[in-house]
Amino acid sequence: MREALTDLVLLAALAAIAAGRVPRLRMNRATIALAAAALLVAMGSIGLAGAFAAIDMGTIVLLLSMMLIVANLRLSGFFEAAGAALLAAARGPRQLLALVVLAAGLLSALFLNDTICLMLTPLVVELCLRSKRDPLPYLVALATAANVGSAATIVGNPQNMLIGASSGIPFGRFLLMLGPPSLFGLLVVYAVVSRSFPAEFRAGERLAVPEGARTRSYKPLLRKSLGAALLMLVLLFAGVPAPLASLVAAALLLVTRRVNPERVFAEVDFSLLVFFAGLFVITKTVEGTGAFRFLVDRSMPLVTGGAAGSAGGSAAVGAGGAAGAAGGAALSLFALLTAFFSNLVSNVPTVMLFRPLVAWFPDAEKAWLVLAMASTYAGNLTLLGSVANLIVAEGAKRRGVELSFGKYLKAGLPITLLTVAIGTGWLLLV
Repeated sequence: MREALTDLVLLAALAAIAAGRVPRLRMNRATIALAAAALLVAMGSIGLAGAFAAIDMGTIVLLLSMMLIVANLRLSGFFEAAGAALLAAARGPRQLLALVVLAAGLLSALFLNDTICLMLTPLVVELCLRSKRDPLPYLVALATAANVGSAATIVGNPQNMLIGASSGIPFGRFLLMLGPPSLFGLLVVYAVVSRSFPAEFRAGERLAVPEGARTRSYKPLLRKSLGAALLMLVLLFAGVPAPLASLVAAALLLVTRRVNPERVFAEVDFSLLVFFAGLFVITKTVEGTGAFRFLVDRSMPLVTGGAAGSAGGSAAVGAGGAAGAAGGAALSLFALLTAFFSNLVSNVPTVMLFRPLVAWFPDAEKAWLVLAMASTYAGNLTLLGSVANLIVAEGAKRRGVELSFGKYLKAGLPITLLTVAIGTGWLLLV
């Protein structure tokens, strides 16, 4: 009876998390995840000690530390200054598009895609409206490029942070494997957006850029924040685990005489940390259910091309060229399943649910990288596919610009299909 009730609670929780709301209740994903986790513990579906053990503190520390670093950079005026400088350099619509794609992609790889979209959306809308251009192509480019660029590093987005902490893949290795397809993906974003909105990018047109607005920066904090970010990158490339590297940089920024701590912590998205903690408990409970074990034991041998063992840790079988071909097919199917479920229940829950499946693949590192790549690129499929997309849409709406589902889809769909195919192909070749 308890197992059936547990399955019912888990299905309801995952459905509510996918929808992002509960009818007639004022709940978001964070409160849904926390309430469901508490209910599962109260029901005895998972013990209290097991629930605490399920929470990956490495991921939580990495998320919190990155938020503190980004908060200091935001308060120092870094994002406004960087975005304004890049956008002011544009002299034509195509050049503006290229700069938006480049800025969003590269900055998202270092400082979280959601943050970059939050900071650049008002700048893009303001420049487009003042220069009498259609903001929609540039907003689509901003959202999709931020998602694609964030896939390149462990610190680019929340799901990559989770994978980085779970897999143990070094920062440099992760960048080496996913950096090239992400850079090529930015070219795809530029090409698809320019073709999807041909009226905006007629040959020979020039951008009537008005005199740029002043941006304020607090130079002492700016220098210290950039120094801390640089220190973090040095530590990451030196092989220091990502949670520790980011925590050292964040701690350096917290030792200050100038900035009120309340201002910094006000910038931290504590609801995201709560969401992750609750989701860790939910997915750990899912892993312990008979239904999940049955599905894994029946489906994963089909995915991996053989009776590979169990999700508990046994390896896939096969050798030689046939095994390599089967492995390639398995990883391709894994990428498609990841992309599908990322749009069904969102990318972070998908990554948490799919973590146990990595053990079924003979090359676990490749499986982790496919999971990171596909779950992130899949966020570009629809306007609802990622939080970054919604941030851009809502930010534009507050300034009178409506980014509709259909307008986004005509670029988001081909970008997703092409980037997932490119990313999968690249990972199969290297």
